Amino acid sequence: MSAATEAGTPQTSPPEEHAAGWRGQAAVDADEAAERLTAGRLGGGSRRLLRELLAPYSRTLKLLVLVVVVENVARLSIPYLVKVGIDSGIPPIRTDGDLTPLGMVVGLVLLATITQAVARYRFLVAQGQVGQDVLHALRRKVFRHFQALDPQFHDTYTSGRVISRQTSDVDAIYEMLETGFDGLVKAALTLVGTAGILLFLDLQLGLVALLCLPLLALLTNWFRKASASSYRVTREKVALVIVHFVESMGGIRAVQAFRREDRNQEIFDDVNDQYRRANLVAFRLVAWFMPGIRLIGNVTIAAVLLYGGYLAYQGDVTVGVLAAFLLYLRQFFEPMMEISQFYNTFQSASAALEKLAGVLEQEPGVPEPTSPRPIGRASGEVRFEDVRFSYVEGRPVLPGLDLTIPAGQTLALVGTTGAGKTTIAKLATRFYDPTAGRVLLDGTDLRELAGDDLRDNVVMVTQENYLFSGTIADNIRFGRPSATMAEVVEATTALGAHDFIAAMPEGYDTVVANAGGRLSAGQRQLVAFARAFLADPAVLILDEATSSLDIPSERLVQRALRTVLAGRTAVIIAHRLSTVEIADRVLVLEHGRIVEDGTPADLVAAGQDVAGGGRFAGLHQAWVDSLA
Repeated sequence: MSAATEAGTPQTSPPEEHAAGWRGQAAVDADEAAERLTAGRLGGGSRRLLRELLAPYSRTLKLLVLVVVVENVARLSIPYLVKVGIDSGIPPIRTDGDLTPLGMVVGLVLLATITQAVARYRFLVAQGQVGQDVLHALRRKVFRHFQALDPQFHDTYTSGRVISRQTSDVDAIYEMLETGFDGLVKAALTLVGTAGILLFLDLQLGLVALLCLPLLALLTNWFRKASASSYRVTREKVALVIVHFVESMGGIRAVQAFRREDRNQEIFDDVNDQYRRANLVAFRLVAWFMPGIRLIGNVTIAAVLLYGGYLAYQGDVTVGVLAAFLLYLRQFFEPMMEISQFYNTFQSASAALEKLAGVLEQEPGVPEPTSPRPIGRASGEVRFEDVRFSYVEGRPVLPGLDLTIPAGQTLALVGTTGAGKTTIAKLATRFYDPTAGRVLLDGTDLRELAGDDLRDNVVMVTQENYLFSGTIADNIRFGRPSATMAEVVEATTALGAHDFIAAMPEGYDTVVANAGGRLSAGQRQLVAFARAFLADPAVLILDEATSSLDIPSERLVQRALRTVLAGRTAVIIAHRLSTVEIADRVLVLEHGRIVEDGTPADLVAAGQDVAGGGRFAGLHQAWVDSLA
C-alpha cells in the first residue's frame, strides 16, 4: 500500500500521460521532484565525490602526471631535433660530407620515440588500473547507499532512475577517467610547451603563430558553455529511456493484460526520440567546434608559412626553424581537436557526477543511532507510546496511538483502506520513524537499536513475497545465509512446503527466475514463510500476506501460518477474516484510532449485543454470508 493511499489521499489518474512513462503524471512529478532533490547540490557535491574517489590514488596520479610529462617532453623534442638535423646535421654540398651530426640527431629522434612509446604503455596500464579501482569503489558506494536509504526515498525515486545511476552514469564517469585525464594533461602540456618553444625559436614568427589564441579562446569558451547544458539534457533524456524501459518490462504482465503494447511503444518512441534529438544537439556543437578549430589552425599555418618563407628568403630565419614551426603548429592544434572529445566526456561525466553526488548526499530518513543499545534476543513485547505519524504534513495518519502487544501475542489489525494498518507495521519495523512519540521493543526505543539487532528481531512478510534470482534454497536462506541444508529442509517440512519443492525438477536447487514467476502465489508465499521461519525473529509482521491467494492456496498457507507464528509476537494485517481467526487479539482501526479491541470471539459476541452490531461483528457476518 502506498504512502499516499495509507494517508487517505485519493490516487488520481490524470487524463494526460507524460512522455516519460505510462504510470501517469503524478508518478512522473514524483520522479522529477526526487531528481531535483538529489541534483540540488551540484558543483560542490560532485567535486567532493571525485576527490573522495581519487584520494586513495594520489601517489599513482602524481606518477601518471610525471609519465605524461615525460611522454610529452619526448614528443615535443622531435620537431626541435628535426630543426637541428636540417640546420646542423645536413652538410652543405661543398663540405666533405660528414654525416656524423645527422646520425646523432637521428639517434636522438629514435630515443625520443622509444621513450614516448614506453611512457604511453606505462600510462595506459596505470590509468586502466586506477579507473577500474575507482569504478569498483563507486559502484559499491552507490549500492550500499541505495540500500541504506529508507522506503520513503524509494517510493519517490523510481527503479529506472536507480538503474540509470548505477549503469549509464557510472559508465560516463569511467569514460572521463579513461580518456579525459590523459586528454586534459596532454592538451595543457602541449599548448604551454609548444607556445614557449615557438617564442624561443623565433620571437617574431612565434607572435604571428600565437595570434590565433584569442580566436581559440573565444571558440573554446563558447563550446564549453553550450556543451555543459547540452550534455546535462542528454543525461536526463537517457534516464527517461531507462525508466520507461525498466518499468514497462517490470510490469509486462499488466502491459499485456491491458493490451498496452502499442501505447507503450508510442511512449518509448517519444522518449527515445527526445534522447536522439538531445544527442543531435550535442553532435552539432561538436560539428561547429571541430571544423572551427581546423579552420583557425590551417589559416595560422598558412600565415606562418607565408611570413616564415619571407623571413627565410631574407635570411632572418633558417629553413630548419621554419620546418620546426610548421611541425609544432600541427602538434599545437592536435590537442585542440581532442578538447572537443574531452568536453564531450567531461560534460557527460559532470552531469553524472552531479546526480550521483546528490543521491549519495541524501541522508536516510531512518538513520542509524550514533550509540546503539544492544538488545540481543528480544522477548518480543512491542509498545506504541502516543505515536503520531504523517506522510504529508497536516494530514495525520496516526493522531496519537497507544498500544501494547505482549510478547508472544498474535495481534490482527482490521480496518478499511487508509485506517493506518500498514503504517503501524512500517513503524514497528522502523521503515519509518514516528513524527512524535516512541515505538519500543522490550522497552527500548527502536531508534536506539542498531539496524542488525532490529532486523534480527523484527521481520516483515508482505503480499509481494519477492523472490530473488538464485535457487529456492538461496531464497529460503535469505534471512540467515549461514543456515545448513538440513535446517532449510526442516523449516520447509514444518511449513508443509517440502513436498512441492522436492517434486520440482532440481528440488531445492531449482533456479528461481523473474521474481518467482515459475511458482504459484501459494508456493511463493510458503517460500517467504520458510524464509521468515528460518530467520526466527522475535516479532513477525504479516502485511496482507494471504490477500492474493485463492482458497486452496490460502488453506495451505493457513496451516503454515500457525507454525510460523508459534512462540513469537505477531502482527497480522489482513482483509480476509479466515486469517484473522487465528489471532489472539483483534484491533479494529478507523482513521488511525482504535475503535474495537478484543479477541475475535469476544468482538463477534459483543457486536451481537449492540444495536446495529459492532464493526468487527459486521465484517465477520459479511464474511460468513460470503461462504454460504
